[in-house]
Amino acid sequence: MNGKITINIKKYPYLCNSNEHTMLKKVIFSFFLIALLFNAPGIQAQQKHTFEIKDGNFVYDNQPTVIISGEMHYPRIPHQYWRHRMQMLKALGLNTVTTYVFWNIHEPAPGQWDFTGDKNLAEFIKIAGEEGLMVILRPGPYVCAEWEFGGYPWWLQNIEGLELRRDNEKFLERTRIYINRLYQEVENLLITQGGPVIMVQAENEFGSYVSQRKDIPLEEHRAYNAKIKKQLDEAGFNVPFFTSDGSWLFEGGATPGALPTANGENNIDNLKKVVNEYHDGKGPYMVAEFYPGWLSHWVEKFPNVNSAKIARQTEKYLQNDVSINFYMVHGGTNFGFTSGANYDKNHDIQPDLTSYDYDAPISEAGWATPKYDSLRTVISQYVQYVLPEVPAANPVIEIPAIQLNKIATLDALQLNKAPNDTPLTFEQLNQPYGYVLYSRSFNQPISGTLEIEGLRDYALVYVDSEKAGELNRYFKNYSMDIDIPFNSELQILVENMGRINYGANIIHNTKGIISPVKINDMEIEGDWEMLQIPMDKAPELDASNPFVLDNTEKNAQPLSGRSVLYQGTFDLAETGDTFIDMSEWGKGIIFINGYNIGRYWKVGPQQTLYIPGVWLRQGPNEIVIFEQQNDTWHDTVKTVKVPVLRELAVQQ
Repeated sequence: MNGKITINIKKYPYLCNSNEHTMLKKVIFSFFLIALLFNAPGIQAQQKHTFEIKDGNFVYDNQPTVIISGEMHYPRIPHQYWRHRMQMLKALGLNTVTTYVFWNIHEPAPGQWDFTGDKNLAEFIKIAGEEGLMVILRPGPYVCAEWEFGGYPWWLQNIEGLELRRDNEKFLERTRIYINRLYQEVENLLITQGGPVIMVQAENEFGSYVSQRKDIPLEEHRAYNAKIKKQLDEAGFNVPFFTSDGSWLFEGGATPGALPTANGENNIDNLKKVVNEYHDGKGPYMVAEFYPGWLSHWVEKFPNVNSAKIARQTEKYLQNDVSINFYMVHGGTNFGFTSGANYDKNHDIQPDLTSYDYDAPISEAGWATPKYDSLRTVISQYVQYVLPEVPAANPVIEIPAIQLNKIATLDALQLNKAPNDTPLTFEQLNQPYGYVLYSRSFNQPISGTLEIEGLRDYALVYVDSEKAGELNRYFKNYSMDIDIPFNSELQILVENMGRINYGANIIHNTKGIISPVKINDMEIEGDWEMLQIPMDKAPELDASNPFVLDNTEKNAQPLSGRSVLYQGTFDLAETGDTFIDMSEWGKGIIFINGYNIGRYWKVGPQQTLYIPGVWLRQGPNEIVIFEQQNDTWHDTVKTVKVPVLRELAVQQ
């Protein structure tokens, strides 16, 4: 647009009569204002681009294009940092950003939608477009991603007759509602509407699930997969679709009308062979998950993926015009209760770390790593544009000692209590996450073996508030010796450590105590009480509350071994990113100015938690720590400038 507007009055003779001459002037003035706006500094007309899959290529604006994408997830990054991270991608040489969409954060309860703050997907996409990046959406509805329940809302388990990831009417009704609501958020951001979204994934790694659910006929699996794609299509997503799976899993995961892409496929000949088999004998060819790092669990060594190897493989892809998506290019953080879990034959659950650093090219706090530098050098040789300078990292600060002035037991909190003859699960209590304290009084003494086969997932066991032991699903430790005297109370504090996000066991994801509690093989029934501790917001410790004490050694000593809350305040002259050092603590969660920054656990390998500087304030700040084990008294806590993610304290 050149700012010059001409109206041919001869084409519009009806505007020339005296009554409508004023209208003509208004029209001309309106066009004049529009012209000024479109030519004003920083304001540009939205140029509409095209994208299609054609003749074996990705075609952008009628030109064959290789997609060089990086995956990062909007809720794992404070929204104030989204633009910085996008600029990091551009400086790496990428032309696309990919993200999953997490159903469970957007619909935390049936029909209650939230697309605000760090959940503002539309804003994330807009920023990507403003930074010159194309966008690939992966809306699931199942996403895996080491994310709580693979992105499914926890409450799906409370719908009678609903079966996950199946051709099930009740499940597909909920996925349809989600997909249609998602479309309302991103409709104007599709490339067909002038936005940056070029492709949408249908389902996610479904072939892997098919391979683990051989109890379901393949025809039903395929019917379900096709229906998810159809729901996306009918909602209005009129951009190319794709699926992603291991190359050996296309038989169960590919679906007609969607380009199959191969996750983790390093063999380019095999990549082309399998894609050709399932896509009309031709490409394009894409590795939708190319792993420059890997996921991390508690009680396991942090994975270190060789930078030189990743750089060599990247060059091999680019030399052969293979499109790629680095999963992850920047991992971020599993804030709050968003981390998921896996399982294997040795461990009934493998909870994921709070950090989702992933050994990615861009670190958890947004720093360029040596891996980033290696990849930038390679990619710069295969693109036709000059890479911008790498953005500076955000400021980092260190807080030497934060005084913890208050200490309190859970009695200080106003919490809901639910009575029942038998223990209730989190889902039966309508509680998504956090903790439940199960209590039962005994008017006769009993001793022997306490067994909770259905523990989900971690428990501290008390008798009259004295710590008696610990049970842990990770170690398959479901029993312990117990001695309950006359007129005493058994208390079992159970933590939900994250719902399984991958594999066949995703359908078995209720939390709390999900089986009878037994002592000496006898079920303990009657008069159970469940104290609900959701920790959905920062606990408030009112100094006038009799259970809130000054945190002195004298007051704290009787609370040794009990789950307690520590509270402190600290003043800052300047803010910046930092990492709170929890290496001397036991197990728990931390709130900073009301934000749940995630779980810590002394077993490692993660020993610090990331605190984004945008969540800190100049002047007074507040910290609340829920310490579950409390075997050691603490009166201070400190932060450091460098994270500790590779220090394993407990061997398997």
